[in-house]
Amino acid sequence: MRFTKMEGCGNDYIYINCFEEDVKQPEKLAIAMSERHFGVGGDGLVLIMPSQKADFRMRMFNLDGSEGEMCGNAVRCIGKYVYERGMTKKEKLSLETAGGMRYMTLNVEAGIVKTVSVDMGEPVLEAEKIPVIHGDSPVIGKSITVDRKELIFTCVSMGNPHAVTFVDDPQVFPVEACGKRVETNPLFPNRTNVEFVQVINRKHIKMRVWERGSGETLACGTGACASVVASILNGFCDREVQVSLVGGELTITWNEQDNHVYMSGPASFSFDGVWLREV
Repeated sequence: MRFTKMEGCGNDYIYINCFEEDVKQPEKLAIAMSERHFGVGGDGLVLIMPSQKADFRMRMFNLDGSEGEMCGNAVRCIGKYVYERGMTKKEKLSLETAGGMRYMTLNVEAGIVKTVSVDMGEPVLEAEKIPVIHGDSPVIGKSITVDRKELIFTCVSMGNPHAVTFVDDPQVFPVEACGKRVETNPLFPNRTNVEFVQVINRKHIKMRVWERGSGETLACGTGACASVVASILNGFCDREVQVSLVGGELTITWNEQDNHVYMSGPASFSFDGVWLREV
C-alpha cells in the first residue's frame, strides 16, 4: 500500500490516496502505521477519498485508532497533495469532513502550493453541541477541577471539541499530566482536545496542545483556531492573531462580518513509501 508522509507545522500524518488504494481497516492501520518505532511514525492516519458533495473527502484517525471529526493541518496538507499530485487544477477547493464542509484557497507559485488558507467555519459555543456538560452555556472562563486544582477553561468546537486554558508559560506547564486528565474528564462526553495558551500581546499567542487520542503534538490547526476564539472571547486579543506552536506559525482570523474563522499556514511533503506489513 502506497502512502505519503506530510506535515503542517510539525503535525505529521500518514496520507493514503483512496482513489488508488483500498483501506479496509483504517482504525487498525492507523495504530500500526503511526507507531514511531515499528511503523512509519506520525500523529495519525488521513484518507483522501472521493466525495459526492465536495471536491474531496477526508477521514482522519488518531494514534489510538479513534476517528476524529476534523484536523486543520491535515486540511492544508490535502490541498497541497491533490494539487501537486495532479488530482485537480482548481486553486479553490471544497473538502467534506466529519466535522462539516471546509473550503480552502491555495497560494500557488510556479506550480507549488506555498501556503493554504482554510475557511474553518463558525465556532460552536453552545455547551451541548461541543459537547461539554456544564451549567452555563457558553462556557467562557469557567473553572474545572483537575487533580484538586481549579483551572479556568473556555470551551469551543471547531468541528471537534476544545478546552482552552490560559497559563503563564506553556513551555514549562505540565501539559502531559494535565492534558490527560482534562481529555478524559467526565464533563467531556466525547473527550476533548486541550490547549494551553500564553497571551503575548493582542496579536500574538503561544500555545501547546494535547490532542484527543494522540497526546501532545507539535501543532493543531483546529486547536489554534479555538485558542484564538477563546482569546477574543476573554478580551485578550484582536480579531487577527499570530499563533506560535511548537512546530511553526499559523495566522488565525475570526471574521466579524461572517463569524467564520480563517486559518492560513504551510503544508509540506516529507516522503513517499510503501507499507508492506499486514494489519
